Amino acid sequence: MTKLLDQYDHIFALISKAAGDWFLPTLARFAFVAVLLKYFWGSAMTKLGSGIGGLFNLDPNGYVQIFPKKMEMLGYDPSGLNIIYKLIAILGTWSEFILPALILVGLFTRLAALGMFGFVIVQTFVDVTAHGAKLGSWFNNSSAELIADQRLLWFALFATLVIKGAGPISLDRLMKRA
Repeated sequence: MTKLLDQYDHIFALISKAAGDWFLPTLARFAFVAVLLKYFWGSAMTKLGSGIGGLFNLDPNGYVQIFPKKMEMLGYDPSGLNIIYKLIAILGTWSEFILPALILVGLFTRLAALGMFGFVIVQTFVDVTAHGAKLGSWFNNSSAELIADQRLLWFALFATLVIKGAGPISLDRLMKRA
């Protein structure tokens, strides 16, 4: 049995050595781009107003997505929102573009992934408290607990990028060499 365990350890030590420091961060960035990039950018696009000014003057729907109860109280008229609400909505929308873009190109990846942690925590809070989404739970023999299960997997990607960085195919690595 010891010989079998030694062989097992040897095989997986070779696999770990081959994967080195490049495999996990590269896989995490690839998974993020393949699964979440369009999700976040698509979400941000629904919040923008028209034209270039839409970056600073969001569509009323953008405010509804972020502050549904407040917007309902205001009759869905964002002009009643104070500057703090507007700033939060604009910065949140920009975050949905900028943080995923940084992860895509591998620039300031650790910081961008850390920012995504914070963004998704706020997103989850809004989804549950303002939109009535069910948080769900883990360890329940169901992969259908969308928010709890899904966001935990997202956090695993972000944690990999925070800890391991962007990997070799990134602007982070390119800048480090310069």
